Amino acid sequence: MVDYENIKVIGFDADDTLWVNETYFRDAEAEFSKLLSKYETPNKIDQELFKMEIGNLGLYGYGVKAFTLSMVECALDLSNKNVSPKTIEAILNIGKTMLNQPVEVLDGVEEVLEVLSTKYRLILATKGDLLDQERKLERSKLSPYFHHIEVLSDKKENNYSKLLKHLKVDPSEFLMIGNSLKSDVLPLVNIGAQAIHVPFHTTWAHEEVEEKEKNGKSYHTIENIRDVLKLLK
Repeated sequence: MVDYENIKVIGFDADDTLWVNETYFRDAEAEFSKLLSKYETPNKIDQELFKMEIGNLGLYGYGVKAFTLSMVECALDLSNKNVSPKTIEAILNIGKTMLNQPVEVLDGVEEVLEVLSTKYRLILATKGDLLDQERKLERSKLSPYFHHIEVLSDKKENNYSKLLKHLKVDPSEFLMIGNSLKSDVLPLVNIGAQAIHVPFHTTWAHEEVEEKEKNGKSYHTIENIRDVLKLLK
């Protein structure tokens, strides 16, 4: 049963919920694949880079800097350490380009934040690199709508439980809105909070979930973030 009657605090994911993010990673992967094309096929390069990223999550966490380090490591592995300094420089420039991308706020986001901020306490709960997320938030000009901003090392049940305890918010009073079932929806439902899924057209493979993980879970999926206002009226 999905019931928003008791909600007092609403959390928003950032990347691909408030602004475009994953698209830049897909473009970067394509560019990386071209740089390494003399060593492997595009499909193999994509597979090996993904494996490197997942293997490095425990060390580097999430975000562009972690992704860039994984690209460098992957290039060294695929080339058997024969990759040129020029190619390494090009890989680093891919990362720098990603960090300097303009922040494209998604359609309807500011309208929704403006309405909800008058009725609820809003928080931003995202994962990734702290400096990069702070930069994107500043460029988005959305920070005035948020009472609290939290950059999490991960988005699992225990991370959310600690955050809500810190904010002195009962799970039954909390609603999370985001594009990832794995990070923004299922962990919240599992701890007794509510969640609304707003899919983005591109999803990182690591964030995908199997059908069996969704079974029996109560949450809403909407097409556009504006639909949140219909659910919370």
